[in-house]
Amino acid sequence: MFQNAFKNLDRTKWFDRMQPQTLAIGTWLLYIDGVFATLRYLDRQGLEGLVRSTSLGKLLAFAACASYIVGGFLMANGKKFGWYVSLGAAFSPFILRAFVKLQWSELPIAFSWVIKGQSLVNFAFEAALCALLLHEMTRTYVNRWLR
Repeated sequence: MFQNAFKNLDRTKWFDRMQPQTLAIGTWLLYIDGVFATLRYLDRQGLEGLVRSTSLGKLLAFAACASYIVGGFLMANGKKFGWYVSLGAAFSPFILRAFVKLQWSELPIAFSWVIKGQSLVNFAFEAALCALLLHEMTRTYVNRWLR
């Protein structure tokens, strides 16, 4: 699967109109979240900026930012590996918050913060992206059509 993940890519294809609605909306959310995560990473704000204080954190935050765009692009080009990358991107905010809790255990960070973060609106979009990518319609399409 990985050896064919980057073959026959169309650089101009960023969206596939033939995908089911759950995957199409998920692709758009990946791109939007990717732009904002990259801006937070570059501006050293938000969760991605906070994690940048350690070298492992820099790598995790950069991988999270890149996985949003790469996952959406690969899925739009019909690659199954893109769906796996997108799942990693969708769960990356939870992973980064868990990293912060483990890295700075002396801070009084509640476990509920690892799940929902600072804002319920952000949590709603994070949970929606996870639900869209794990939806039965999306999984059926991925198993049947993506290679």
